[in-house]
Amino acid sequence: MKYLLAAAAAVAFVTPALADFYIVQDTSTKRCQIVEQRPTSSTMTIVGGGKVFTSRTEAESSLKTTEVCSSGTSGTGGSSTGTTTTIQRQ
Repeated sequence: MKYLLAAAAAVAFVTPALADFYIVQDTSTKRCQIVEQRPTSSTMTIVGGGKVFTSRTEAESSLKTTEVCSSGTSGTGGSSTGTTTTIQRQ
């Protein structure tokens, strides 16, 4: 019984660390956000080369440098106009 409880406790602490994070962009508003599940909606697209991040901190760092999320255009090389970036915490 002791080993079963220890195993259950270990799984409880490891499971949150195994979460995947994605940087997605809403195609209608062009706003980016970090989500924990692969988007299934056609209005949300994964940006940044489709990279999957293993930590929120890593995804947040990459979000700051993702070109389509920091420019006012859809990533076609236009000038930066300060598009608001939303980070969704779940």
